[in-house]
Amino acid sequence: MIALLFFNIAYTQCSSQSLQNLSLTLVSDQNDESLRKWKESLGLGAGKDISDPNDPRKCIILSLGLEVEGRPDIIIDLKQPGAVDALKNKPFTIKEGATFRMKAQFKVQHQILSGMKYVQVVKRMGVPNKMQEMIGSYSPNTEEKPFYEKKFEPETAPSGMIARGHYNAISKFIDDDHQTHLKFEWSFDIKKDW
Repeated sequence: MIALLFFNIAYTQCSSQSLQNLSLTLVSDQNDESLRKWKESLGLGAGKDISDPNDPRKCIILSLGLEVEGRPDIIIDLKQPGAVDALKNKPFTIKEGATFRMKAQFKVQHQILSGMKYVQVVKRMGVPNKMQEMIGSYSPNTEEKPFYEKKFEPETAPSGMIARGHYNAISKFIDDDHQTHLKFEWSFDIKKDW
């Protein structure tokens, strides 16, 4: 009960104070072992905050990747100008029946990021398929932990003649506050071979 009350107070304070001020506030309960462990699990008070004071974004998606066993990873560096726009016009190729997984690297700054999830709608011939994956809650990055990486659950590409073809997708990273951190269109082709 105390931890829940503390979380509500800390979450409210995060909205109005910098993480540094919050860390000073949290020092007062050093003698509570369970509270200390809970704060450590959130990453609070562990290292120097590296938030950019000139960048108001709470979450910055740094890169997206596609992992396929036995093949080199495909990494899209979203820090490069035009990288997000290029996703729509340069489709990934995925071999039918192949097992793959997506991954994302991201940076959190200024305050705790609560309940981020990845939402994707894939369409082929006008038929939508929606999927969602919970990414989690994260504290602002520090010098010791300059970014986070989330590997999504493995998926298997559809197979067969009907499944082959071009797919369009719209994806977004959104948090519990309904703030969209990145929304982008992209496409992929399911082919008989790589």
